[in-house]
Amino acid sequence: MSEGGTTPAASRADGGAGRRARAVWSALVEPGDEVAGALVAACGAAPALHWVDTSIRRGHPDWDALEAAGGELAAPVRRRVARAVERWSARRASVDPERDLAAARRCGARLVTPDDGDWPAGLDDLGGASPHALWVRGDLPARGARAGAAAAADDASRVVALVGARASTSYGERVAVDLAADLVRRGWWVASGGAYGIDAAAHRGALLAGGGTVAVLAGGVDRAYPVGNARLLEEIVVSGGAVVSEVPPGAAPTRSRFLQRNRLIAALSCATVVVEAAWRSGAASTAHHAARLLRPVGAVPGAVTSAASAGCHRLLRDGVAVCVTDADEVVELAGPTRHLAPAVEDEGPAGEVDGLDPVARRVHDGLSRRAPRDVDVIAARSGVSVAEARAALGLLELDGRARRLAAGWVVVPGHESGKG
Repeated sequence: MSEGGTTPAASRADGGAGRRARAVWSALVEPGDEVAGALVAACGAAPALHWVDTSIRRGHPDWDALEAAGGELAAPVRRRVARAVERWSARRASVDPERDLAAARRCGARLVTPDDGDWPAGLDDLGGASPHALWVRGDLPARGARAGAAAAADDASRVVALVGARASTSYGERVAVDLAADLVRRGWWVASGGAYGIDAAAHRGALLAGGGTVAVLAGGVDRAYPVGNARLLEEIVVSGGAVVSEVPPGAAPTRSRFLQRNRLIAALSCATVVVEAAWRSGAASTAHHAARLLRPVGAVPGAVTSAASAGCHRLLRDGVAVCVTDADEVVELAGPTRHLAPAVEDEGPAGEVDGLDPVARRVHDGLSRRAPRDVDVIAARSGVSVAEARAALGLLELDGRARRLAAGWVVVPGHESGKG
């Protein structure tokens, strides 16, 4: 079974049913689920969804039907697919694409799929981890909008990611504003994550200079997160930019979705610049995603005594990034001669989920500090199977991170994820 993105033949075969199926896939699986990506690539979005629904209904995967569509499956691949179907089944009954599409219309959003002309082609470089669809408010950078210089000069290929710490300094914010403003004056777009700190400064700089900017969210495009940036996100849309998410309207931002969101920012952009970052940070995660995609990475130096610049200095020392100090150097970095940075594993942000495996992190994300939730609800919210949720909750309880009450499970005080 292929691990790449959806093939053109599979995409064309989906037709209109494929759009609805992709709306389902965007809600059914967690961002970055490569098993789902491989299924859709092998069979097409609609046939793959039909196979999953049939397998859930029967209580076991129909291997003959899947092999007929995607080729012979080795035993390890069968085990991965079977585990995936089990975890998807916990959420399937709650997925309603018509509800999500109606919610999108209410907030002025639309569904964009790989068949659409404004689909960002850079996302296809993510292979099996490419999003099934995008929910978009506003206008994405145009593809082939400019005559004379071919695809390399269209707006979609002239996007730079400016990312950095939420706990930014006035120095970092000033640099982000200046870089963004100077880049859009040169005809570039700016992508970032819509968060406080450097992200917000980058978006504001682009808007101040009258240019385009894209905010990639970890939750639904109808949920401003953080709430304090609601006006900024609206201004992005009104000013001709876009607010984008791979999960449907109403979806909650979670820790794992923030980390996966970073891969989209990197893939949307032809270069990524980290303005400020702590020693371990989400901004550094975006840089590592860009490096794995062989996209150039830049980092802005700061004072050696500044904790807010420690991550930038680490990227420079490890050879992941090159030093950039102004927009001219960023344009040079993103130009035809690109720095191919080595892939370095990202340690991820520090916090209360340190030491947890990916499943346990998702389950931790699915807990609340106030409202007890039973195992079925937690599994559906986390995108894991009921059995995986039950096992992870046991480990979280032993580790003092979760507590079982009569009404369900909650986060232990002191280990909150910050969600209600």
